[in-house]
Amino acid sequence: MKPLSLLLSMALGLVTAVSAGPAVIECWMVEDAGGGRLTKKPAALLLRQGPGRLPPRPDLEPELYLKVRDPAGALQAAFRRYPSDAPAPHCEMSRYLPLPASANWASGLTPEQSCPRALDGTWLMVSVSSPILSLSSFLRPESEPQPEPNLITMVTAVLTVLTHTPTPRIRLGQDALLDLKFAYMPPASEAATSLAPGPPPFGLEWRRQHLGKGHLLLAATPGLSEQMPPAQEGAVAFAAWDDDEPWGPWTGNGTLWLPAVKPFQEGTYLATVHLPYLQGQVALELAVQKPPKVSLTPAPLVWATRGEAPPQLQCLVSHFYPSEGLEVEWELRGGPEGSFQKAEGQKWLSALLHHSDGTVSLSAHLQPVPITAEHHGARYACRVHHPTLPALGRSAEVTLEVAGLSGPTLEDGVGLFLSAFLLLGLIKALGWAAAYMCTSKDSKEKKAQ
Repeated sequence: MKPLSLLLSMALGLVTAVSAGPAVIECWMVEDAGGGRLTKKPAALLLRQGPGRLPPRPDLEPELYLKVRDPAGALQAAFRRYPSDAPAPHCEMSRYLPLPASANWASGLTPEQSCPRALDGTWLMVSVSSPILSLSSFLRPESEPQPEPNLITMVTAVLTVLTHTPTPRIRLGQDALLDLKFAYMPPASEAATSLAPGPPPFGLEWRRQHLGKGHLLLAATPGLSEQMPPAQEGAVAFAAWDDDEPWGPWTGNGTLWLPAVKPFQEGTYLATVHLPYLQGQVALELAVQKPPKVSLTPAPLVWATRGEAPPQLQCLVSHFYPSEGLEVEWELRGGPEGSFQKAEGQKWLSALLHHSDGTVSLSAHLQPVPITAEHHGARYACRVHHPTLPALGRSAEVTLEVAGLSGPTLEDGVGLFLSAFLLLGLIKALGWAAAYMCTSKDSKEKKAQ
């Protein structure tokens, strides 16, 4: 029975793994209504069907209830990995007209003067975005809506471009790897008329947009002898098809590598895969970050007399990025009112100090209020919150010692100072006396000679 139960559990686990992720993606069909207005209609993508009849959707128009056939498997695989507790992805659809790429360096992809007849017909472009993935997919309806058993339109995923790192967070100075995958299955009519088996030539383009400016980072057309613009900022792309099946489907890789990223390199990265007359694009939001270092002076002890205020405390928050989102809190731990409370006193922040590597620093200051004997042994803490730090932030602390309660008092300190001063004077006097005696002895010996 044990082998049978083990086999059954493995089978159940396999079924669970295969059926993970959402089966239906809710979308919006966005169309131009003229006059600068857009209309939105509900739509849905049925990625997989369970046993039995298709789930009815009377709330949708038949043309917008789409059952997806995905020969390459990229679209369904992307959502199979989608966590069940993640927020629902945002999905939009629009109509698409196949056109040649507008960039001069990609002109070699479309030597024909006009779009092949094999690409005629209706095309839909689906754009999906979430913190988990970002993708665009081109769908081609296979037929009119089917009347039985439910009104639904069958579509085929022809080109899918996706990334599993839509919002990369890269530490300043480290390398960035921006993931990009794509899959292509030519329409049946195009495959039948194609004279060259194997994956088609493609173009890869990476651009960055930040603060209203954009520029080309990298362009490549593997397999074509086109003159390419030089890559910028040391960018390297792994641009290639992963397989060479004669008639598809094919999968490819366009991942971008950026060495030692700097703050100016953050922004929106647009990755575009160019096929003849089809261009799929996804957007990635790259953020550069560096957590702050926190130190507190004077440290590790600060002395004060009862009824007087301790010396001013300075919390140095150094070499962090970005400058936005920083918060500094002052705490008093172990004081007379409990184990934890906000420290009272005058507080202020310095201006930002900018460093050559793009990071910034500032100092926070606290002038504490006068203390009592109950403050002895309490700790002043500077706690810093920043988007790059955990929820509790990062802190540094100093211990407050009240004079006269432990260790030497102020009077003892003055006495020790005077004793040291007198001892130093005595040592110097003895030194002078010894030197004088040696000099006198030498003079007497010379006279005796």
